[in-house]
Amino acid sequence: MRNFISFFGIMIIAIFILHDTTSAIPAFARQYRMSCQTCHSPFPKLKPYGDDFAGNGFVLSDQEAPRYFLETGDPELSLIRDFPLAIRLDAHVTYRSDNTNSKTDLSTPYLLKLLSGGSLAKDMAYYFYFYMNERGEVAGVEDAFIMFNNLFGQDLDVYIGQFQISDPLFKRELRLTLEDYHIYKTKVGFSKANLTYDRGIMITYGLETGTDIIFEIVNGNGLSTDALDNDKYKNFFGRISQDIGDYFRLGAFGYLGKEEFDQSINSASASIQITGLNNFKMYGPDLTINIDDIVELNAQYLLREDEFDYSSGVFTDGKVKTNGGMAELVITPEKDESRLYGALLYNFIDSDNNAYDYRSAAVHGGYLLKRNFRLVAEYRRDLENEMNLLSFGFVAGF
Repeated sequence: MRNFISFFGIMIIAIFILHDTTSAIPAFARQYRMSCQTCHSPFPKLKPYGDDFAGNGFVLSDQEAPRYFLETGDPELSLIRDFPLAIRLDAHVTYRSDNTNSKTDLSTPYLLKLLSGGSLAKDMAYYFYFYMNERGEVAGVEDAFIMFNNLFGQDLDVYIGQFQISDPLFKRELRLTLEDYHIYKTKVGFSKANLTYDRGIMITYGLETGTDIIFEIVNGNGLSTDALDNDKYKNFFGRISQDIGDYFRLGAFGYLGKEEFDQSINSASASIQITGLNNFKMYGPDLTINIDDIVELNAQYLLREDEFDYSSGVFTDGKVKTNGGMAELVITPEKDESRLYGALLYNFIDSDNNAYDYRSAAVHGGYLLKRNFRLVAEYRRDLENEMNLLSFGFVAGF
């Protein structure tokens, strides 16, 4: 209890100290001289206008852009006048407790990102960020892609590079909670495949009917540093979604792939080499309900089937079925004018292999001192392991 009181004291002091001194402007806001509120509510969560801005190659379709490129005298050369850079800095104090012990972590910083993105030429853009610090380690580059926008005069975009396979579903990087969307991160057995970062090509096409169609082809081994692709196979992802009225959006996706694995298992007596193939598929529906930008409900359900065919080792061939999902509720009482906001997140994973089972619930709240600086508090309950986590901190972008 003494630790909890100390945490609350730190947060109250921080509010008074930072309220009048914190001021920062992220890269796109600097470029267009506009508020972060134009695209985010609260940041980094995107409003529909922000989604349109990103999908338009980081160009505002309804405003004239400032002098963005240098005049070089060469019409075939596009050089950005002021290279856009931004920083995201998160810091948290977390208290963990279970039935046997407790622990306090000073995750200060929790993460530090260097971000850049913008238009390279008409209908061509780029985006990347570099994790300079993630939980005490240098994580490296995650998102990094070139985007070709409005191909053939249609709402047809092509992304080439690194991105999260799940980005067309719900973007993990834009969530408000510390608690993650765990079903997207799950890997089964010797599989390297999940719905997080990978290298490949993504094609998006939007229809005037409110229908979006997305197709991806990716390596399938994540951001492995052993090889850009460690086998001869490629994996395929597709999604279709439809707006229904003013409040609903319904989608469905499928992800298919095959992968080779070659894994060493070391024990006290010997080292065993496990090789073989895995055929997998993932599929499921997703739903968004948005009521006047005040209440937003996001839900995902996913079924995964892995079929392992071992050519060497001590394991027998077999299938593993895994299902899971998440439900997220975000409340911004005064729409994008809200300084106070709240979020609830529930995760569950059930697998034939009980090692992957997971259940959690999180309650998150925040207060915006400035548009680009928010204080956050979150309580998480790991229902599977009966662990409590309480976090306080801040998220800043500048």
